[in-house]
Amino acid sequence: MHVQRILFNSRPGNNGAPVPENFRLEDTSLQPDLNEGEVLVRTLYLSVDPYMRCRMNEDTGAGYLTPWRLSEVADGGGVGRVEASRWDGLAPGDVVTCFNWPWATHGVLKGSALQKMDPQLVDGHLSHLLGAVGLTGLTALLGIREKGHVTQGANQTLVVSGAAGACGSIAGQRVLPQVGRLDGCSRVLGVCGSREKCAALVDELGFTAAINYRRDDVDARLKECCPDGVDVYFDNVGGAISDAVISQMNSGGHVVLCGQISQYNKDVPHPPPLDPRTQETLLRQGITRALHRAQLHGPDGRSAAAAQHMGPVGPAQGSGDGGGRLREHGSGILLHDGRREHRQTNHKGIGLKEIDVATATNHSHERF
Repeated sequence: MHVQRILFNSRPGNNGAPVPENFRLEDTSLQPDLNEGEVLVRTLYLSVDPYMRCRMNEDTGAGYLTPWRLSEVADGGGVGRVEASRWDGLAPGDVVTCFNWPWATHGVLKGSALQKMDPQLVDGHLSHLLGAVGLTGLTALLGIREKGHVTQGANQTLVVSGAAGACGSIAGQRVLPQVGRLDGCSRVLGVCGSREKCAALVDELGFTAAINYRRDDVDARLKECCPDGVDVYFDNVGGAISDAVISQMNSGGHVVLCGQISQYNKDVPHPPPLDPRTQETLLRQGITRALHRAQLHGPDGRSAAAAQHMGPVGPAQGSGDGGGRLREHGSGILLHDGRREHRQTNHKGIGLKEIDVATATNHSHERF
């Protein structure tokens, strides 16, 4: 069987930014003879996430992440269909997902590592299994619910950085007051990197306001948009933006530390150290800063995410063409270069051109 796959080719180096040459596209063959407990899968969607920048280092800096090995197939979240199975409970045609899916058109995986999914859970939009109803969605859902301390009727203000990404956009929507069955904040402000993204946050996703950190005076806009201060901060980026937000937080506020994408190309511990003035503000104001990551979850967790997100909340996704471009697109995502357009594709061939790459957190699809 002919297979195309993406190999991890080289590391960026100390304080280095990812480049397409860090990955290599390879044509190879796969023997579909299965051992007991194995499953042959065809890839439909792959997920490229900013945290993967840490996996490009010899030491990820995080105990729960393993580094990619040179000249081996990269992996991450994926969705596909079973083509052959020697694992009880999975049959040809089943839709399955896992978080260690090889970046390849086909693969042989352990059946125990796969989770069977019902396409009706996401109304047939299988990419959502990697986004709103996947690890991205659960990260936002559980981060706000368990670490944000959002209280109905408390007139709280939430700020979300990286708000136009999949995780940030869902985190903000979870607490929008007009979405009556969700948690509810009186004011939700998003921080992102373009006028187009700001417009989308306000006009399409219902955020109260948005800040373009590339053009706006972030401190001044925060004071303007959050006159009563900030109660909850969902932090996806770290760095100067987070310093600015934390400086305007109210006493007893809560910081949900979800991601630090502005720091991922720096050789620093995870989470990165704070500016001394920011650390002083946290201590003086009694602000809680909690590291958050979603754990692996079963069907009940997926169903909960679906119930929360697949109604009034609009999952943020995008797409692009060209399997060889996974190298460029993946390095772009890891460089904090989010792109936002969505296109559904038909999966009729076995080439990488028929696979969508769903990049969660800066959630975007790319067709190989």
